[in-house]
Amino acid sequence: MPTRQPTRIRPRRTAGDLAAGLGALVVLVALVGGVPYALLRLAGPPLSPELLHLNLLTSQVGTSMIVAILVLLVWLAWLQLTVCVIVEVYAGLRRVGMPARVPFSGGTQMLANRLVSAVLLLFTVSAVVVPIVRPTATPAARPVSAAASVTTPEPEERAPLVHVEKARKVYVVQPPHGRHHESLWEIAEKCLGDGRRYPEIYRLNQHKEQPDGSRLHMADLIRPGWVLDMPDDARNVHIVPASQPRGETLEDHPGKPAELDGHTQDISAKGGSDLPGEAREEAGGGENRGEARRPADSREESADSGRREPYRTKDQGQSQDQGRNQGQQQGLELLDYLAGASLAAAGLLAALGRRRRQQLWHRAFGRRIARPKDDAAKAEVALRLGADAPGSRMLDIGLRLLGRSLAAQKRIPPTIYAAHLSAQSLDLWIHPPVAEAPAPWSAHDGGQVWKLPAHEGRMLDERTLSEAPAPYPGLVSLGSNGEGRVLVDLEAAHGLISLDGPRSTEALAALAVELATNRWSDLMTVTLVGFGEELTVIAPDRIRHVATLAELLPELEARAAERGQGGDVLTGRIQGRAAEPIWPPHYVLSALVPNEEEGHRLAVLARKGVRTAAGYVVAGKVPHATWNWEVTEDGRAKVDALGFEVDAQLLPRRHYRALIDLFETAGRLDGEPMSDRPEPVPANASVEVRVLGPVEIAGPSPMEEGRATLAVELVVYLATHPGGVHPVVLGGVLWPRGVQAAVRDATIARVVDWLGTDGAGRPNLYADEAGRFRLGPEVRTDWMVFRDLVRRSHTDSGVRAVLLERALNLVRGPLLNGRPRGRYAWLADDDLEYDVTAAVADAAHRLCDIRIEEGDGGRAVAAVRAGLLLAADDEGLWRDLLRATHLTGDQARLRTVVEALHRRASAQPGGSGMAPETEALIDELLPSWRMRSAPSA
Repeated sequence: MPTRQPTRIRPRRTAGDLAAGLGALVVLVALVGGVPYALLRLAGPPLSPELLHLNLLTSQVGTSMIVAILVLLVWLAWLQLTVCVIVEVYAGLRRVGMPARVPFSGGTQMLANRLVSAVLLLFTVSAVVVPIVRPTATPAARPVSAAASVTTPEPEERAPLVHVEKARKVYVVQPPHGRHHESLWEIAEKCLGDGRRYPEIYRLNQHKEQPDGSRLHMADLIRPGWVLDMPDDARNVHIVPASQPRGETLEDHPGKPAELDGHTQDISAKGGSDLPGEAREEAGGGENRGEARRPADSREESADSGRREPYRTKDQGQSQDQGRNQGQQQGLELLDYLAGASLAAAGLLAALGRRRRQQLWHRAFGRRIARPKDDAAKAEVALRLGADAPGSRMLDIGLRLLGRSLAAQKRIPPTIYAAHLSAQSLDLWIHPPVAEAPAPWSAHDGGQVWKLPAHEGRMLDERTLSEAPAPYPGLVSLGSNGEGRVLVDLEAAHGLISLDGPRSTEALAALAVELATNRWSDLMTVTLVGFGEELTVIAPDRIRHVATLAELLPELEARAAERGQGGDVLTGRIQGRAAEPIWPPHYVLSALVPNEEEGHRLAVLARKGVRTAAGYVVAGKVPHATWNWEVTEDGRAKVDALGFEVDAQLLPRRHYRALIDLFETAGRLDGEPMSDRPEPVPANASVEVRVLGPVEIAGPSPMEEGRATLAVELVVYLATHPGGVHPVVLGGVLWPRGVQAAVRDATIARVVDWLGTDGAGRPNLYADEAGRFRLGPEVRTDWMVFRDLVRRSHTDSGVRAVLLERALNLVRGPLLNGRPRGRYAWLADDDLEYDVTAAVADAAHRLCDIRIEEGDGGRAVAAVRAGLLLAADDEGLWRDLLRATHLTGDQARLRTVVEALHRRASAQPGGSGMAPETEALIDELLPSWRMRSAPSA
């Protein structure tokens, strides 16, 4: 069936538009061209001789000097206006979206924006920049009534008012067409006339439940079938009763509204017969007024349309990638929560790293450690994207330094009831206020806030604070406020915390995960009551589970009786050591609502008004609670006593299950076979992609820095997936949170131009018949060459050592070393990282064995060190290094290796230590090592 070609509706321009455009054009010419001409004729150049005199700073200021300075200021103002005009014209003509903000040019850029908008009305249907008649501030959303749907002349005498049902305007997100997916920008452009009004649609629909049960959390993630509320002035929409559920709206209006499918739809909904005639006319009125626009295909809107043809895709390839694309949509759901829990994500990744190091202890030759699949892999992708390791480090080291400084000054630590961690600083909210904070902390707001700037936190030396205890282990993320993470101290409640609301269990699970994996605490126990039994797999040394409060309360009461008052908790903590903390905390999180007796016993344990090394968070409305938290259906967390309201940190059931699967996979010790896909290695390469170390693309000329990061990642992904990648899948990999098709296609076009052609004139990046993108036959990777050399070493025993040595010479460091934070998260859901690590370690092990058989300890050491460049966590290689070094007969060198291995094991987060097999080998080769490594008394 032939594809219907898109058509455009011819607009109308009013005489007022033409007059405004001509007037604006005259003003622009006068400002941009007339002002400098007048200045040159009347006042001279920007820098007059008075400003160029050598004694400018020491001479007296006279009238001529003042005039010269004023002239320079006028020239600078003109230059600022000219830059603003250029920026606005570029945004309007190239359709790049939101114009770039010119620094310190708020009012000036606003003026340029309005003038350019009016001028563009002379040449385009609607300016891409903000129309001159539109106010700069976004109007507040208000309920849409039927009478407000259109503006009609008011009659001299009003008819008696009759009751009509209130209505609202909605838009149904359409399914993808070809490779085109709708975005809020496109919906705003065709329904509001300006794509940059998409934040209005986002604010109207944020956190509202959609027919599929999900919610809008990020502006770039919308899904087909969602029903979006629209502003009052929206065109090409459905009008429905205000009280109609979204699911019923979707049933009544599953297709495109009004003008968007080429004919007028019946817009009356159930009960909609009471809607006034003006409202019913609104949906079809766009054609009559000439203001509706048919949505253009993303390929037509691409800024790089002139370079589009070489990589135009075919729809026939989509069906083969449908499963992968659906998996990406599911992965986006995981991003909603896991990537947003930045501190918990950092802790979870650290815990996962410990598990994987233990997997490597047991990895067998020729096998890789078990790789997560499906939701578990997508969960790790989300964790890698969202993890804030620098923020977690600053919170940990900053608090330990604070405790040590206060202990040195013999001061009592203040009560910190909450903290705010942002990219700029770590703020601690103190009560009661303390006006003096130890450096580098500083007191603000009369001592109510202690602040550690981010640049100061980054410079703190972690090694000097290795023995400093954690003074505030009960700090845990409540959620985010748009500027950073908001944390509360469970111990600062000085009593019971009540957590109420329909999503309380999701909030408790999120609290448990962060408490159990954070790095700003030492020894800790988290007891989960009535939920979370599976969470013990994440941190078995911290998390435990009991079925009921009745089972736990006797133990808590006995422990409280043993401790008694015991002195001030905070003062005791800062005087201890991290390895032997004083007052190790115990936090109880209960998803079961206590009965009256249990609630009373918990309240007594919490000892309202007194700080203990414990915290109690209980679901439901509990009497005697000091703090009352509420987590609403739309995901907002409110704390009455503190006056907080933030986007809650939650762990819904599916995300919870994905984390459990991820850690269970990391607990498997059997391993799995490495993938082996033989592929030809081109003899001549016009482009070489190097991933066995710092990522490099050799061959094409360097790309500008601002675009190189994304372009290089795109090439790396395609180079390591030689079977080809559909553009929709490629977009989901490079932009996990979503991207407009036009942006994706423009990026691919740019890379096509960058890579150029090979020796035969063929493009080095092209789309095949199925619409998948592939790299050309003269593009090769060092990983491809490495595997080919290793494969040949198995069949040619005469030169196997030479081939293995050549393969290991390709290794320059860790895989894709130096990759930017937040990029290459797709590695978690890919074989590459697992295969490369295992293959390099195996090649180094084979070469080491060959050299040991030859009795050449020095070359055996070199072989192992080449493998450790990339597979530094593979402890089998460290054992090879010990054997090879022992073969050299150099005891001092062997001791150096042992000490380096011991330091490395001690520095691992969580103290995972060395494998028992490694310790046994060290005892055999260097029996005195334990005496040298033991801490001095």
